[in-house]
Amino acid sequence: MIARVRLLLLLIGLLAGPVTFAQTLEAEIQQLFPKATRIEPKQDDPPVHAVYQLDELLGYAFESTDYSSLQGFSGKPIRLLIGLDTAGVLAGVKVLEHHEPVFLHGLGEQSLFDFVDQYRHKSIGTPIVVGSEKGAAGEGGSVTRIDGVSKATVSVVILNETVLLSALSVARKQLDGFASGPLASARTDLYEPLDWQGLLERGYVQHWTLSRDEVERAIGQPLDGFQNLSLDGDEASFSDIHFAYLNAPSIGRNLLGEAGFARLNEELKVGEQALLVLSSGMYRHVPDDFVPATAPSRLVLMQHDRAIELHDMNFNNGAVMEWLDVPAGDVEANVFRIKAHNAFNPAEPAGLRLNVDLQRNHLVRSDAAFTRDFQLDRDLFEIQSAPDEAEPIPIWLRMWQERWWQVALVVLALAALTWTFLRQHRISRHSRSFHLFRAGFLVFTLVFIGLYAQGQLSVVNIFTLLLALWHGFDIRVFLMDPVIFTLWSFTFVSLFLWGRGLFCGWLCPFGALQEMLGWVAKRAHIRQWKIPDPLHRRLQWLKYVILIALVPVAFHSLTLAERLAEVEPFKTSITLFFVRAWPFVLYAVALLGLGLFVHKFYCRYICPLGAGLAILGRLRLFSWLTRIEACGQPCQHCKHQCEIGAIRRDGRIDYDECIQCLACIVILNNEDQCAASISARKKAGKAAHPPLIATDAMAPVAMRRR
Repeated sequence: MIARVRLLLLLIGLLAGPVTFAQTLEAEIQQLFPKATRIEPKQDDPPVHAVYQLDELLGYAFESTDYSSLQGFSGKPIRLLIGLDTAGVLAGVKVLEHHEPVFLHGLGEQSLFDFVDQYRHKSIGTPIVVGSEKGAAGEGGSVTRIDGVSKATVSVVILNETVLLSALSVARKQLDGFASGPLASARTDLYEPLDWQGLLERGYVQHWTLSRDEVERAIGQPLDGFQNLSLDGDEASFSDIHFAYLNAPSIGRNLLGEAGFARLNEELKVGEQALLVLSSGMYRHVPDDFVPATAPSRLVLMQHDRAIELHDMNFNNGAVMEWLDVPAGDVEANVFRIKAHNAFNPAEPAGLRLNVDLQRNHLVRSDAAFTRDFQLDRDLFEIQSAPDEAEPIPIWLRMWQERWWQVALVVLALAALTWTFLRQHRISRHSRSFHLFRAGFLVFTLVFIGLYAQGQLSVVNIFTLLLALWHGFDIRVFLMDPVIFTLWSFTFVSLFLWGRGLFCGWLCPFGALQEMLGWVAKRAHIRQWKIPDPLHRRLQWLKYVILIALVPVAFHSLTLAERLAEVEPFKTSITLFFVRAWPFVLYAVALLGLGLFVHKFYCRYICPLGAGLAILGRLRLFSWLTRIEACGQPCQHCKHQCEIGAIRRDGRIDYDECIQCLACIVILNNEDQCAASISARKKAGKAAHPPLIATDAMAPVAMRRR
């Protein structure tokens, strides 16, 4: 649709003269508000276009770059046009400009346009989260979920954050119900020792009992037969909940104790608040499979008809459990974080909403929402003017929190690989075990690092780094993808220790795929093409020529450089797993096909990433692959066994080409494989058992033996 509009504007320009940027933007705003009859020029504070139908205000249109400086995965902001009506509902979102490689040169821009189309008619009063979640509430619950884009997780999460930050900034300044009034902060000097009963009587701890009858009336059927209820029995309450606001010392110190309250304040960031929730009964505030440090789907805080998402702090609540006269196993307890950008005012009326989602089977379900209103004692707080809003948790940090287990698994694999390299001589003595380990590691690299965690490094990453150093380095751009960052950090360090081969031979998913095809070629007895050494040496320079051509193009136009970087088949084969236009697939398959006849053909002759790493690898501290006097003079066994062709005729290792598969080290450390060791053993055997020399006295005996 966007492409058609722009084509129409271009045709109009050809017929009626040049179209100004303002006219183009007005046409885009008209699409967001089809009923608009008047679009006002952009005002200064806040920078928005007011949109009217006659004299009725329909809403506001604004550009995201006026409110958010978040950088996309490309290192540049995603520029959006956002429409917001007077009720806080998004009229729509349009992409004005972006540089995200996965959409420009991978999935195609249509998948991006389809993604932003989901924002139409979504209320910003409910947090909008990318991705589905099992058991999550619908749009009337705690969050609104929109579908993500496979293979573009980082880009769409950044885009979503850009939309919400921009829209909420406008809403708080322009819309009733969103504007921040005077805020309240807990009085740190006010403390009174109270026991559990005193906290209940003061209303510092709120007690809410939701009965079976209330729930059955709301869903219109008995509770018997539903699967996700914790208790049986007609007399049990459906849900028995206690909750308390912890920032006030008279509440938090009494519940958590001195040490617990101090620890809570250390963990809370500036402007953040905490809410303790305890529950028992048939339906607790979190399900049995709730993941700590995430947002619950069952529970949400309400204020001014807006839902405020809660985030579990994974806080030890043992001190609180001692207050309750019930076994610890019968009570679920969590401390939830209220983030600063939600502008929750504890001195104003609020409510705790429990979203009930009951499942009879995978087809039949019933849901309802129940809210317990509450008002805290205003004497606990100091009322003050609204301060500058605290920065929300950075996206890069959220990405690390969400993908922590992937990073942990990669770090464990890198630790195992480092240990293997440090103990290479001892490990390589066990030839079969070593080759099995290497094969298993390559499978891990391809399947987990490449296909699942999307950890395929690319020459585009080098462009991004060089441009960042040139225009102003911001490490947050690189922290957006924790797996890529971890792999790049390890690779960068290893370059100065062992050279480029550790990455190319062990951590490159496409390299692992090529090596597996080499296994297939051996099994199928495919005859390998023998490339003469002079031609082999000349072809090796091709990848350096490609790299040298790409780098200056990147400084001229990153978009053009990214297109030319399609010389790498990584995006087609690993990132998109061949789900792409046929020319790209044909190119990738052709390279892999050549690898059946020439071992790792792409790595040896074409890969610009390998060339770049080889240049940096020349700064390595060690030339650590052991050679002996017999290597190359006269022994050529390792040279013939080196499938990558990185051993020269004189026995020297070409570290610029070596992928450090350690096959030569295995040969060297196994006496039944190393030709020099076999020859030395034979000589030693002959020396220990010299041949008999016949004498005249022995001649008759010899004659008789014949």
